[in-house]
Amino acid sequence: MDQTILLLILAIAAAAALYSSVGHGGASAYIALMALVGLAPEEIRPAALVLNILVAGLGAFRFLRAGRFDWHVFWPFAITAIPAAFVAGRIDVPEDVFRPLLAFALAAAALRYLVWPQIDAVKPSVPPSKLVALPVGLGLGALAGLTGIGGGVYLSPLLVFAGWSAPKKATGIAACFIVVNSIAGLVGRTSSLALLPNYLPWLAAAAIIGAIIGTTWSLKGLGSKGVLRVLGVVLGLAAVALAT
Repeated sequence: MDQTILLLILAIAAAAALYSSVGHGGASAYIALMALVGLAPEEIRPAALVLNILVAGLGAFRFLRAGRFDWHVFWPFAITAIPAAFVAGRIDVPEDVFRPLLAFALAAAALRYLVWPQIDAVKPSVPPSKLVALPVGLGLGALAGLTGIGGGVYLSPLLVFAGWSAPKKATGIAACFIVVNSIAGLVGRTSSLALLPNYLPWLAAAAIIGAIIGTTWSLKGLGSKGVLRVLGVVLGLAAVALAT
């Protein structure tokens, strides 16, 4: 096996472990890593979505079993996000404007959770009204489809910051949100499946191993402040990935 591909496999496993610990699929990291090793853009997006579905799917399964989920918070966001991700996933748009803006927003959230996690670790949470959640889900789904990631990296900090969910439950909500949006985005780009790299099974295996490690760490060793600090690291990495 080529040394570059082996390094990519190891990096994918590490990224999956970190991102899955907070309920994320890691697509922003996979996109950056695959771009670094020279994969073509048309190969990167579908491969990242496949890995996203695997990692977030495992996270969703484990977090739901552990009670880290709130259906009443999840469904109003998901019901509008899914069609938006499907439609936006079919659109190719210039990314040089909205990607830096998203990177800035994620970097600001990362700073908050790295420096002041206690602010959101203890405050009470109240689900948003449907009048708020439905249009927000629509926007997040569109962002997910356009950027080729599942949208959890946008949803989970919003849930915690707005007081719509406790940090631990936000991990399960984000994981489920990522799964449905990634599937919708991939369905919107079915023609790109023919461009998947032939070593994708190795990347998938690495991602699953990483996700097992990351979700176990989250379930066994992370309190609310720990979840938010890791979330800060993940958001910071996502910001760097989107800005480059």
